[in-house]
Amino acid sequence: MLSARSVLVLVEVQQRILDMPLAPIPGSAVVDAVVRLRDAFDRAAAPVVIVRHLREDGADDVVERLEPGRGEHLVTKTGVDAFSGTRLVADLRDIGAKSVVIAGVSTKHGVGTTAAKALALGFEVTVVSDATASSSIEEHQSTLWRLNEDGVAVKTVAELLAR
Repeated sequence: MLSARSVLVLVEVQQRILDMPLAPIPGSAVVDAVVRLRDAFDRAAAPVVIVRHLREDGADDVVERLEPGRGEHLVTKTGVDAFSGTRLVADLRDIGAKSVVIAGVSTKHGVGTTAAKALALGFEVTVVSDATASSSIEEHQSTLWRLNEDGVAVKTVAELLAR
């Protein structure tokens, strides 16, 4: 069950990235899954953080269906993970977060590095396997396997929302 102490962190749900070839699912399927997650967190009155990667060329727009709203937090990052050089850890602590649920792109980079950092910072971490994608199926699967071996829970949208 989702609670106000669970925070959904959506990493790099940006149009430019989601238009790239992704596996095992295309960017449009990632967006559909992320929208389901965000809606569930909204119903549970649990916080949502949207993390965008700032680009010099300005191609950093969040997908229209996921633009921040309804009290959601927007974090702008310049590094690989969502914590380095941002106020994300302070914001999570300020709202009393105990666990983070991470989705977005890419599994190996933005999502994976953010999950590893969140775990190192002492949060309970879940990565939603069918709400993230990478440049190849192998990269996606090996990243999820490594994260799980390190202590990150890996669940599907259905598994997460069935709790």
